[in-house]
Amino acid sequence: MNIQNTDVLVIGAGSVGSMALWQLSKREGLDVVGIEQYGRVHTHGSYVGESRVFRTAVHEGGTYVPMIQRARTLWRELEAESGRNIYAEVGCLSIAPEGFADFTTALGTVRDFDLKHRTLDTEELRREYPQHRIQDGDVGLLDAHGGGLRPEVAVMSALKIAEANGARLFFNTSVIDVEERPNGVMVRTTQGAWLAQRVVVASGSWSSRLSPELDDLLRLQVLGLTWFMPERPELFVPERFPAFLRDVGSVHFFGAPSFDGYAFKACTNPEWPVYRDVADVPKHHTREELIKIGQRAAELFDGINPEPVRESVHHCAYTPDRLPVVDRNDSGRVITIAGLSGHGFKFVPQLGEWAAQLVAGEDTTIDPRFALAAHMERLAVTGPYTGGGH
Repeated sequence: MNIQNTDVLVIGAGSVGSMALWQLSKREGLDVVGIEQYGRVHTHGSYVGESRVFRTAVHEGGTYVPMIQRARTLWRELEAESGRNIYAEVGCLSIAPEGFADFTTALGTVRDFDLKHRTLDTEELRREYPQHRIQDGDVGLLDAHGGGLRPEVAVMSALKIAEANGARLFFNTSVIDVEERPNGVMVRTTQGAWLAQRVVVASGSWSSRLSPELDDLLRLQVLGLTWFMPERPELFVPERFPAFLRDVGSVHFFGAPSFDGYAFKACTNPEWPVYRDVADVPKHHTREELIKIGQRAAELFDGINPEPVRESVHHCAYTPDRLPVVDRNDSGRVITIAGLSGHGFKFVPQLGEWAAQLVAGEDTTIDPRFALAAHMERLAVTGPYTGGGH
């Protein structure tokens, strides 16, 4: 068997893998290889779907704010290096009944970290954002640094820069197994074997296939995306319609302005079960699910056709407490980043930077709760992720 050698090999070239390859490729004298089971920027990953909401006023609390602030800087660096528009800083508008728990947490976050924001009462929302059907008692929080990210453009840009910097990328190549040996880490693929001194496992929803220790921790949540056509598309362009989160009772919608000129993204998820493997995840919404989502959307947005003009179904690996796994094994040779839990794309540049620092053995600012051992301790108490929340 022919074995090739490299300094560092990244498994997966999606959200985290592309950013790790971008950051690693900047390191002088480091031979970097990336392996991806599908093509370059494909339709199977958790990141696809035209846009992702970027927000600094997070309802998950202050844990993520420093990560997001660093990611914001790195998003701008990626734009500058690639010459592509990736991060549309058009604001992110949260709308919920006054006193709604997630809204209250987000409001506390912006105040604790002195983030640029505006609060809006019911009448201000109705006057300034007529695209939304505002209910009595609704209040708003406009996160000035929020907006929309272009995930496919981001991943493509990071991979192109990595390649230009000398990284070698191999697509349509599946990893069969990963085995640590005294002289490195053996990675066997469908196109041959590699002996790497360091390996970054960034395989997203497929992580537990390569890392059995994650099998008890990670569960796959199904995530559906839908787009709707408004009667007046000019009201839903980025300049007039921020990215948004809407909460009405038990219904949660999230979405982004129209980047294609005729439809805007507005999504809510049916009560899908969780899964253990990608092969089991449904490929599309059912007809009944689309009808129900359309009816709910028409109740929240003014002047829209309730039939989605586009729909797609995706997946993401979740941990029970929705904290990511960011860890290096005892030998320091295998770095694992997994479990982004549906809200991780906004800070993947920070995860990519951490991956490069862990490869180099440098000090990082990683929250100790992200370590795999800490996750497993909590798992013993809470049990695995069972769904729910957003």
